[in-house]
Amino acid sequence: MKKAFSLIELMIVIVIIGLVYTLAIAKLDRVAKDKMEPTFLNLKEYLLTFLQEDAEKARLVCLDDCSECTLYVDDAKVQSFKSFFDSSVATYHYDFLQGMVKEKEDVFFNEEGIQESLCFSFEINRYGISDQVIVEYKERAYDYTSYFEPTEVYRSLEELSALKDEINEKVK
Repeated sequence: MKKAFSLIELMIVIVIIGLVYTLAIAKLDRVAKDKMEPTFLNLKEYLLTFLQEDAEKARLVCLDDCSECTLYVDDAKVQSFKSFFDSSVATYHYDFLQGMVKEKEDVFFNEEGIQESLCFSFEINRYGISDQVIVEYKERAYDYTSYFEPTEVYRSLEELSALKDEINEKVK
C-alpha cells in the first residue's frame, strides 16, 4: 500500500499551481489597467501600468483642444480615450534664475508623419522618470519634478513657485 506521493506527482501539482498563479496575476494586472482612470494626480502611476518588461517609455498625447488623448508605448498607439481635462491646461518648468517658465510647444508627428497641433504631452520611462514639468489646471499646480516621489498638488502655481524659490535660496 502506497503512503506517500511520488516525486513526479509532486512536480505535476507544483506546475499546475504555478500555471494557475501566473494566469491569476495576469488577469489582476489587466483588471488594474482597465479600472484605473487617469488624473493629474495619478498620471505617473497610470502610465507605468502600461510598461511591461520590454517597453522603454509611455507617452500621453492630447491634440488640438485636448478633448481626446492617445496613449503610446514605445511610439506604438495603444489606446485613445476621452480626455480628463480641457485646453486650459498649461505646462511649465522651474528655472532657478527665471522662476516658472512656460514650456514651449512640443512637436508631434502622427503615424503618417504629419505634424499635428499638440495640446498636452507627458512621458515616463520604465525607470519611473518622467518629464520634469509642472502642470497648471483649474487653479491647481501638479508638480512632476521629483523623480521617485508621488505627484505633489498645490493650491496655485504661485504657491509652488514660492516654495521652489525658498528651496533655491536655501541651496545658495
